[in-house]
Amino acid sequence: MTDSDDTPGAAGGAAAGGTPGAESGVAPGAAGTADAMTPATTSATPPPVPPATPSATAAAAPPAVATSSVSLPAPVAAIATGYSFTGPALELGAVLWDGRCHADAPVRIPLAMLNRHGLVAGATGTGKTKTLQLIAEQLSANGVPVFLADVKGDLSGISAPGQDNAKVRERAGQIGQAWEAAAFPCEFYALGGIGTGVPLRATVTGFGPVLLSKVLQLNQTQEQSLGLIFHYADSKGLELYDLKDLKAVTGFLVSDVGKPELKGIGGLSSATAGVILRAITTFEQQGAAEFFGEPEFDVTELLRAAPDGRGLVSVLELPAVQDKPQLYSTFLMWLLAELFNGLPEVGDVDRPKLVFFFDEAHLLFSGASKAFLESITQTVRLIRSKGVGVFFVTQTPKDVPGDVLAQLGNRVQHALRAFTPDDAKALKATVRTFPKSPYDLESTLTGLGTGEAVITVLSEGGAPTPVAVTRLRAPGSLMGPVSSEDLDRLVKSSLLYGRYAEAVDRESAFEKLSVEEREREAEVVGAVLEAPKAPKAPSAPKGKPDKSLAEQVVGSGIFRSLARSVGTQLGREISRSLFGTRRR
Repeated sequence: MTDSDDTPGAAGGAAAGGTPGAESGVAPGAAGTADAMTPATTSATPPPVPPATPSATAAAAPPAVATSSVSLPAPVAAIATGYSFTGPALELGAVLWDGRCHADAPVRIPLAMLNRHGLVAGATGTGKTKTLQLIAEQLSANGVPVFLADVKGDLSGISAPGQDNAKVRERAGQIGQAWEAAAFPCEFYALGGIGTGVPLRATVTGFGPVLLSKVLQLNQTQEQSLGLIFHYADSKGLELYDLKDLKAVTGFLVSDVGKPELKGIGGLSSATAGVILRAITTFEQQGAAEFFGEPEFDVTELLRAAPDGRGLVSVLELPAVQDKPQLYSTFLMWLLAELFNGLPEVGDVDRPKLVFFFDEAHLLFSGASKAFLESITQTVRLIRSKGVGVFFVTQTPKDVPGDVLAQLGNRVQHALRAFTPDDAKALKATVRTFPKSPYDLESTLTGLGTGEAVITVLSEGGAPTPVAVTRLRAPGSLMGPVSSEDLDRLVKSSLLYGRYAEAVDRESAFEKLSVEEREREAEVVGAVLEAPKAPKAPSAPKGKPDKSLAEQVVGSGIFRSLARSVGTQLGREISRSLFGTRRR
């Protein structure tokens, strides 16, 4: 069934700042909109139109244009009432009912509810990325900073104005959207500088043993042993900045000299140390050495606003590390843990301090230990009171553990496919996560077109809104990546580039242990050279046995250095968070 001629067309286009009207108000049905949100290069080129220059506020959340005088069907009117909020809200789209898009029934999400977390799900190619872009634009326009994990490399277009074309005008006309092209202030990052972006690094100490155990795929016993290594390094003033520092301390603690150091607190077996060292070495061979070191990224950089008051959109460019999914998913969790540790409690706020989009979220939970899952659940539950919202982006809700899913009050579910028995099972499970509604969700979810979704969010009172099948608005920024030249220019013109571009290798555990080991060896050699020659070594007096190797080196440099550090480090051991990350 197609939309009738009373769907806004020319009027909606003209409101977009000089865009010639869509000659016909007839809109295709759900299946006919599969390409409605694709970049302009795939469609016929319309007559040239000068780009609009919107204000920061108007660009993100223009009011819905109500042009139809026809009364809404009763179910649509009931849904529209559920989305009639009094405070600031982001515009998501318009209600679809019986194949018709009702521009007079806008679907929105209250700005104050964006820190109540959410889920954007759907099969590949259904429009999840454009939904992220649409929400991020409006958050930025409302002064809220945004963090986006760009796994596929197609979100850099948010920094450039969109391209006007017939399909964008058609979509805007169906929804009653006053579309305007708009660019948004962006900062681009890359893990360790691999790829194009300001290098984003963490120290091994800052990362902590729990997250590092996750990325090294250690079991519970090995994770506990790694925690013991961190505990020893913290207490002895041996800084763990990079992976060679961690390897040096681990190797020292299973050496003849280092073994006694952990004797009173359980010790570290050579077998477990070997597993940890091999995991670290494999990790380094995958390029991870670039991610750990200094200068460590200050996560408060993500909370900045542009000079015009719009929130900064921080985009972590990840295409160069797509083959290391555990690394980037765990690294993103580090960012979240650091925010959790550093931000004050603010309770309920009018607008979030930051909204964090976690793309390919299933990679975070795949193979995670019970302790890690418990930490994620607790962080997601508690970080809301810090003013931070977290959106997980994945293919189906079943990719997210139930305890985490229970914290996600805002749901945008794009189309699902049911090609296999497992797909059908996942579809039924997804339907059960929504409130009761007049829609047949099982058939609806398999028939949605690109850029359409089933939505329910939290109202201003915290209650779920009615389920609304929605045709989503078109983003105002470029729906596709910018050129590599433009991206490189944006990165190198950043004020942060000079601060984080060059890696720093300060004296730390690796250098300290190496120096002290050389000192110890020199002392032993010197003692041998100074001893008088004798044909036969005299026997030791009874009651005074020869000193053991450990006793011989008690006065060596490594122990003198550690003894000196005890006075300053005792009582100052680094406290750690739920994830074992350092508290700032």
